[in-house]
Amino acid sequence: MIEVKITLNVNDKLYVRDPQQTKLGKRIVRQGIVLIGEIGFECFTFKKLADKIKSTEASIYRYFENKHLFFTYLINWYWEWMKFRINFNTMNISDPKDKLKKVIATIVNTAQKQASTEFVDTDILHHIVVTEGTKAYHSKSVDQENKLGFFLSYKYLCNDISKIMLEINPNYAYPKTLASTLIETANNNIYFAEHLPRLTDIKFGEHCYDDIVIMLENMIFNCLGVTGATKIESKNPSSQYVNGTIHQSIDASN
Repeated sequence: MIEVKITLNVNDKLYVRDPQQTKLGKRIVRQGIVLIGEIGFECFTFKKLADKIKSTEASIYRYFENKHLFFTYLINWYWEWMKFRINFNTMNISDPKDKLKKVIATIVNTAQKQASTEFVDTDILHHIVVTEGTKAYHSKSVDQENKLGFFLSYKYLCNDISKIMLEINPNYAYPKTLASTLIETANNNIYFAEHLPRLTDIKFGEHCYDDIVIMLENMIFNCLGVTGATKIESKNPSSQYVNGTIHQSIDASN
């Protein structure tokens, strides 16, 4: 695994002091991600984080005003990391269809540890984004926070993807909608496959991510009205045709 040392441009209104600039700040971010991954955002507190890093709550408040802003910072960092990886992975691709396929694969596989950063476990952070990421903007304060630019990283990411879609089909009417749907659908189906399998056709396991990439390619390319997606092979043993009708067995516990 390659370790990448980069400083990402995260909205400075999210922090009191940039944690990327000090050893303590990086430790707060690194261990904060680990702790949220272990106990979830609702149970996460600065007191618990201070105990984990063997420091004081006051030291954490020197970097972040509250845990919501800390969480929003982590989510923004993730979107910036994904944008960085998409730009890196597509820089030498000229064909927009091939570029979009690489974008889809990057979105789904951002967690895979082919490369990571010096102070962020991207695997754990990806899992947090999948399971709890929407809490950063599904809040009562979303409108005010939007005015402060808290979600610009996500907007820029979606805008970059929508431009590639328009390269493929300049007449497509909903490129930004499709771009955000692509990201949300990728995360939702990863979550559903693991926890709510009756809400997806994706089977959680070794080939889960590959199947999601193929599913997304077909969905997005069909919406854009073009060919080029990887062919889908039928592999649903629980479904069978009887008199022209699909009958599917359902496990109620799922």
